[in-house]
Amino acid sequence: AEFVASPPGGLIRRGAETMLASRLRLGKNVLRTSTTSLRAMSTPRLTESTLNKKVVEAEYAVRGAIVLRGMQHEEALARGEKRPFTKMVFCNVGNPQQLQQKPITYFRQLLALMDYPEMIDNPPSMFPSDVVARAKKIMARAPGGTGAYSESKGLKVLREDVAAFIETRDGVKADPERIFLTDGASQGVNVALNCLIRDRNDSIMIPIPQYPLYTATIALLGGHYSPYYLNEENGWSMDIAELERSAAQAKKDGKCLRALAVINPGNPTGQCLSPENMREVVKFCEREGMVLLADEVYQQNVYGEGNTSMGLYDKSLRASHGFTSFRQVVAEMGSSCQLMSFHSVSKGVVGECGRRGGYLELENICDSVQDQILKLFSVGLCSNISGQVMVGAMVAPPKPGDPSWDLFKSEFDSLYDSLKRRSQKLSKALNEMPNVSCTYIDGALYAFPTVHLPPKAVAEAQAKNMVPDAFFCLELLDATGICVVPGSGFKQKEGTFHFRTTFLPPEAEFDDVISKMGAFTKEFMAKYA
Repeated sequence: AEFVASPPGGLIRRGAETMLASRLRLGKNVLRTSTTSLRAMSTPRLTESTLNKKVVEAEYAVRGAIVLRGMQHEEALARGEKRPFTKMVFCNVGNPQQLQQKPITYFRQLLALMDYPEMIDNPPSMFPSDVVARAKKIMARAPGGTGAYSESKGLKVLREDVAAFIETRDGVKADPERIFLTDGASQGVNVALNCLIRDRNDSIMIPIPQYPLYTATIALLGGHYSPYYLNEENGWSMDIAELERSAAQAKKDGKCLRALAVINPGNPTGQCLSPENMREVVKFCEREGMVLLADEVYQQNVYGEGNTSMGLYDKSLRASHGFTSFRQVVAEMGSSCQLMSFHSVSKGVVGECGRRGGYLELENICDSVQDQILKLFSVGLCSNISGQVMVGAMVAPPKPGDPSWDLFKSEFDSLYDSLKRRSQKLSKALNEMPNVSCTYIDGALYAFPTVHLPPKAVAEAQAKNMVPDAFFCLELLDATGICVVPGSGFKQKEGTFHFRTTFLPPEAEFDDVISKMGAFTKEFMAKYA
């Protein structure tokens, strides 16, 4: 007799196969019909209890309960209600223009011409000739302008600009066909994690403290994250031994390690990795067979001695300890490490958060995977065109000798230098506050100080059913109108407390913000001593 495989597994005689298969199909159909009927009869109303549990489990502290409380204060002040403060200062999110950072003139002029192309052929005198020429170049290869869909990867003329920027920055060849223009860096991260996470057994290694985008997206996708802790005592550095510990624990727990996420410069911690440390990270990913996710949206915000605002556009102006991309490190090592790199127009000196522009670059990712990534982007048709134009402007600004150069350079330098001064002023002030300590801010837009909360403050928080650092941040908000984010929203070592604050309030008002924060901290520590 001939034996064959048949569902649900095992061997049966071929003579009996048809009858058994028929019975199996009948049973499945009955079960399917019964289940469908039951659901049809008892479809629940949409409430929190019937939501997708992954949505309920996802958390995003940067826009959490404390921020909502701050918005309530702002609305109350607008109604003329009294508060202990006269205005809100939102230091919870890196949103520069909300805090009065002025946009770069060149960027806005280019966007204006792109959105109103009738001006291109007869531009007002305020538009320099290089802005007009740039708008014409883009429009010639953007049928329909900013009001039409582009190809799903983004306008090729702008992807070519990104590739040229990467070549200038890193000294390595870049392929515009391996670049995707995205709605902010967040969309690129989301697409990458969608490709990597198959089920709960797939794990992404993420830094702690981390940016909540990662834990929230992993939760939504039903994946798992494996934490590796940054070393606060050594300036929030990455320790390869800690990576190995985290990886070993994940394997012990039966997890399949899929990728390592690195945020450089760091958010919320403000550290910058050295090239030596980066090479160790690349070797680690090679050994473990993991994809390296390089979140590099703060690459313009590197404040170490000798760095300048123009370092990304001209290597001769970059300090030896300025920003280095993982793309450059992988290329120089001749590594086969699979790399996905992210950048954005929201941070840096650009600060155009509302434009939602960014890019994703793939390196050592096979063509078949790239095809699947393109499919995911195609589902959303394309990223917004104004954001794409903003990316093109960020990576290809005016050059020396262009009519727009002098004003662009003046505005760019002024913003960069101001951010650098505020970063230094904030870290110094935080270290002078009682029970507060802060590492030197190398980069990005944030400080992440430790707050040594007295036992009475911890007990009071627990009595209110609150996390202790959230209690501190809420008290700060209600007393001063300064909105910061508790460190617990970014994850942190057990038994430690932090908060994240930007240094984005206008420089003319910055001393006042620091003074109010310091006075509150002194009173709070005395109250609970």
